[in-house]
Amino acid sequence: MTDRLKDKVAIVTGAGSIGPGWGNGKAAATLFAREGAKVLCADIDLSAAEVTRDIITGEGGEAVAHECDVSKSDQVLAMVEACTGEFGGLDILHNNVGILGMGGPVEHTEEDWDRVYAVNVKSMFLTSKHAIPVMEKAGRGAIVNVASISGISWLGVPYLSYSTTKAAVIQLTKMVAIQYAPHGIRCNAILPGLMKTPMVEKGLADFYADGDVEELVRIRDAQCPMGHMGDAWDVAYAALYLASDEAKYVTGAELVVDGGVTLRSID
Repeated sequence: MTDRLKDKVAIVTGAGSIGPGWGNGKAAATLFAREGAKVLCADIDLSAAEVTRDIITGEGGEAVAHECDVSKSDQVLAMVEACTGEFGGLDILHNNVGILGMGGPVEHTEEDWDRVYAVNVKSMFLTSKHAIPVMEKAGRGAIVNVASISGISWLGVPYLSYSTTKAAVIQLTKMVAIQYAPHGIRCNAILPGLMKTPMVEKGLADFYADGDVEELVRIRDAQCPMGHMGDAWDVAYAALYLASDEAKYVTGAELVVDGGVTLRSID
C-alpha cells in the first residue's frame, strides 16, 4: 500500500462481479481500499457487493456493501446518503455499471434498447446528479466513468446500443468536466478495449463463438496488437490514477486502455 487515496471516501458502482474472477468494479474497489480509501461497494446484487466488501475488510481495509439499482433515482440518492452517513463525506465516484446489448437496429428490441440506455447512461446521470452536490459543498471531487473504445470504434461485431451508450458516456463526462471544473470537481472517462472479465465471457461467448468461451478468448486475443486481452486490473489502475491527486490537473480526458486496438482497424 502506498496510500495514494489516503483519507479519501469512494463510491464504486458495479463493485460486484457477475461471476467468479475480477470484474472492473470489483478490482477497482479493492485497489482503492488497498491505497487507503474507505469504499462503499454498490451493486444491484447485494451478495456480489458483499464478496468485494469481504475481500477488502479481510485485507484490513474499510468498506461497506450497498444494494442499489443505479437506474433508479431514489436508490441512487439513498446510496449517496448511506456513504456520507457511514464515512462522513464523498471524494470519489467511480461508475462501473454497464450491460451489453447485441445486434444492430433491426435485431434489437425496443425494450432492450431502453434497458441498455437506462443502465449505461441514465445511471451515470443519476449518480452525478446526487453525488456532485456533496462534492461541490466540499469544494473537491473526482468522478471516473467507465466508457469503452466501442464508443469511438467498430470492434468487429454489432452491438449498437452498447456502442452508442458508451459514446454518450464520453460526452456526458466532458460536459460534467467543463461545468464543474471551477468547483474543484474533475470528471474523466476510461475507455477499455477488449478485456477478459466475467461479464465479457458471460455476455459475448454465444455471439462470438456459439458459447465456447475458449474460442471467444482466442478470437479476441488475436484482435489485440499485444496478442492478448487486458483484464480488470488494467482498468482499475487507470481508475486509481484518475481518482488520485496525481491527476489533479486532468479533467475531461478519455484514457484509452486497449493494448493498441484502436491504433488499427479490426477485421
